[in-house]
Amino acid sequence: MDTTISVIIPAYNEEDNISPLYRELKDVLYSIAQPYEILFVDDGSTDKTSQRMKTIQEDDISVKVIKFRKNFGQSAALQAGFDCATGTIVVTLDADLQNDPKDIPKLMTKLKTEDLDVVCGWRYNRQDTASKKMFSKLASKLKKFLTGEAIHDSGCTLRVYRLESVKDLELYGELHRYIPAILQWKGYRVGEILVNHRKRSFGQTKYNWSRLAKGFLDLIVVSFWQKYSARPMHIFGGAGVVLGFIGSIITLYLITERLAFGRSLSDRPLFIVGIFLIIIGIQFFALGILADIMMKIYYYKKK
Repeated sequence: MDTTISVIIPAYNEEDNISPLYRELKDVLYSIAQPYEILFVDDGSTDKTSQRMKTIQEDDISVKVIKFRKNFGQSAALQAGFDCATGTIVVTLDADLQNDPKDIPKLMTKLKTEDLDVVCGWRYNRQDTASKKMFSKLASKLKKFLTGEAIHDSGCTLRVYRLESVKDLELYGELHRYIPAILQWKGYRVGEILVNHRKRSFGQTKYNWSRLAKGFLDLIVVSFWQKYSARPMHIFGGAGVVLGFIGSIITLYLITERLAFGRSLSDRPLFIVGIFLIIIGIQFFALGILADIMMKIYYYKKK
């Protein structure tokens, strides 16, 4: 019988959470009464997380373990899970026990009844520190402004996908935070539902300033990709035309002054600025043409 549900759990140094999470998840999947597989992805843990996973795998043939040689981040871990998933429905959740497995049936029901491709969990009553919640709210507002994403909590890992929606994803950096925005841009139907959020009992949070900065930079990439990936000439060529036009006006003005009034250009830094803007404008325009050609090749290969 084909696997119906694939549950992907990325984990990094969560040795005390793996076994309790597995027991909770097993009860929920048993109640759903559909074939399933559980994919643990060990993201280069330095504690006993991998041993816990292997012990569970030895006792349960439905469990698979993917082990990274080093810590590559949650995006890479989720990508590995998506690549190996065989179920028609894909579920993702964190390994820290803050996501509640009991919410999975609710997400699956919404996915099917409303004919959605993705259902995201919304941690309406988050059990995190005040600083973490504050930065999360600021990030959500920025994401909505740059990408038009309507999801309230795109940072929540607890989600349910149809398999076809994740098979074409290419995740790296901190892009796992922007999966809903990426899928919406691809035309998939994305919804959300309130889910339970619990306090962390074991282990330490992996959220830090470095991830925040990387996430912001990846947000810029996602926003740019959404707006200009189909026609990069619109931004590069547009910038080239504007810069070249400004540079040409400045240069023509100064040349006119030189020819009409005999004013020297040797002591006019503005003349150098004008020439510089023209050169930069030409380079931007050429870059736009090259980017357009590259995107046509990219989409041709992607079919």
